[in-house]
Amino acid sequence: MEGYVSSLYAYFVFYITLIKKVDMVLLSRIYTKGGDKGKTALGDGERIFKDHHRIEAIGEVDEANAFIGWALQFSEGDEKALFQKIQNNLFDLGADLCIKENENTVSKLRVTKEQVTFLETMIDQYNQSLPHLTSFVLPGGTELATALHLARTVVRRAERRVVTLSRDNKINPEIIKYLNRLSDLLFVLARFSNHQPFQTGDVLWMPGSN
Repeated sequence: MEGYVSSLYAYFVFYITLIKKVDMVLLSRIYTKGGDKGKTALGDGERIFKDHHRIEAIGEVDEANAFIGWALQFSEGDEKALFQKIQNNLFDLGADLCIKENENTVSKLRVTKEQVTFLETMIDQYNQSLPHLTSFVLPGGTELATALHLARTVVRRAERRVVTLSRDNKINPEIIKYLNRLSDLLFVLARFSNHQPFQTGDVLWMPGSN
């Protein structure tokens, strides 16, 4: 799956680099056999092994996106629109990872400070109505809250993979910031779901209760 996602990003990034604008992409084939020897393509055409730190990071971002897609089935209204926006932003983020960061980089798809700021605004907006925590929160509660906690942990894992990649590769610093804020937002949204009318509120850790 990581190879498919990386190839999809690579095709998209290469396409928009050529035409100098972001446009829709026509995909007529799913398999190309290009990855049969264990390598996949980046957005600049370079081929690397599928277990490279960069492909691992892209794969984790894709998995996080899938979990947010799962949470979508339990959401509606403003929250549903928010999750759909985040899914699109995560695809931008994957495309960002698919092109190496250097002085010769030309790409329209880079995670921006504005995208990070948007997440911070959402965190503040949803958190202001929540009570202060008196203990750590256990994953659980409503179906939406449980799905969001799962998505949160996968986003954290994606963040760790990107940090590993960044040790030996220059990356856009906004990527790590975005993933960090996204996991915080998913935590807040899980709490928000558990504090809706007729719900029981936070599922709190009670140390030594067993």
